Amino acid sequence: MSIEAYEVKTSDEAEKVRKYVKMCSRKGGKAYVHSFGCQLNVSDGEKMKGILDSLGFTFTDKYDEADLILLNTCAVRESAEDTVYGTLGNMKKYKQQNPGVILILCGCMAQEEKTIEKVKSHYSFVDILFGTSALSQLPRLLLEHYSGKKLAYDIAEYSEEFGADDQIRGSSFKASVPIMFGCNNFCTYCIVPYVRGRERSRSADVIIKEVEELAAKGYKEIMLLGQNVNSYGNDLEDSMNFAQLLRRLNQIEGDFWIRFMSSHPKDAGKDLLDAILECEKVGKHLHLPVQCGSNSVLKRMNRHYTAETYQEIVDYLRARYEGFSLSSDIMVGFPNETNEEFEDTLKLVERVKYDNIYTFIYSKRSGTKAAEMEDITPDSEKRKRMERLLKLQREVATENYKRFVGKTERVLVEGESKQGEGWLFGKTNAFTIVEFKGNKSLIGTFVNVKITDSRNWAVSGELV
Repeated sequence: MSIEAYEVKTSDEAEKVRKYVKMCSRKGGKAYVHSFGCQLNVSDGEKMKGILDSLGFTFTDKYDEADLILLNTCAVRESAEDTVYGTLGNMKKYKQQNPGVILILCGCMAQEEKTIEKVKSHYSFVDILFGTSALSQLPRLLLEHYSGKKLAYDIAEYSEEFGADDQIRGSSFKASVPIMFGCNNFCTYCIVPYVRGRERSRSADVIIKEVEELAAKGYKEIMLLGQNVNSYGNDLEDSMNFAQLLRRLNQIEGDFWIRFMSSHPKDAGKDLLDAILECEKVGKHLHLPVQCGSNSVLKRMNRHYTAETYQEIVDYLRARYEGFSLSSDIMVGFPNETNEEFEDTLKLVERVKYDNIYTFIYSKRSGTKAAEMEDITPDSEKRKRMERLLKLQREVATENYKRFVGKTERVLVEGESKQGEGWLFGKTNAFTIVEFKGNKSLIGTFVNVKITDSRNWAVSGELV
């Protein structure tokens, strides 16, 4: 369904909702929107704010000032769900004192059938619930609520697209553009394919137009999003693949950087690597989740690559661009991971020399195959392994960041640093954090910084 068709379809019900907002809101029609989890969730939250804005709502950062509370949830780990249920519990008293407040639960967690039953039995004060692809149905669900429905919900799949003007972005110089949704990989530890559905790519023409509009408005960083951006276009006939899309976006006029996440090593072919290296607007950084360095564990994870093929990707990039920046996700303690298998991960970290890694101890996720695997490794051992991994990465990164000292780097200034008064921070083209002293008026602009010092997570320097 096209954007235009969506607008026509919803025009009547939207007008009715606007009237209800004026009649029923006690606090001026204020909405509180909170997105948990990944950047795709944040992007969805921005789109929902756009819908609510079109329906007459304004926004507040405090839920106890709101007429409408929307929780856009994450389901990647059960601890993420526990956080959401804890948040709901905290809001129960406010809802009881203000029964006219509309409480909405949406996103990945809402896509699970079990959530509907749990909400009905334990959180009956929730008014609206909808899944990951049904955000276009928000006006209709609000209308159902205003019409007296106890719990309005929808977890069906829809294909409506939203243009750049249909969302309220959280930044005036950084923007995210989803290029695809869903995942076909079915890693044994991951719930994403079950809550986000199968891979669905957006039209290349729509993506190009959206990026052109953002560039024309002066955005300096555009992040392309997807559960696995590398497989972009596989589900479309006669479509660009991801490497071709990057090359096309690189041709758009404007002074901006292109970034993307997340990538899957099994789909990181030389055509993609060449596009990253050859397109001047594409950041010289690749976040390539390896998860672990053991082939036996990778097989149990259903990751479809080996440590050797992963290393080939790294070697290809580093041979053509010395010091190319790499980061990764690494899991410790997958069911029955032996000490030898963990040692393979340490060896890989030493070889690759990541600038940064995002680490976590495996936690059982019901609904996945890994949750059914026996696990005899004690938690105490997993924590010890994590400490060893973090210690190694600190040593690797400390040495890595020295390569920037003495160089002048172009930096996109993102905000005020925690270093103290007068300090700013930003990131280089290679996604390296840089701290320096400067005026707040520089936020949102490109500056040149001469690097004078390095640490194990960032560098610092002086404005040129």
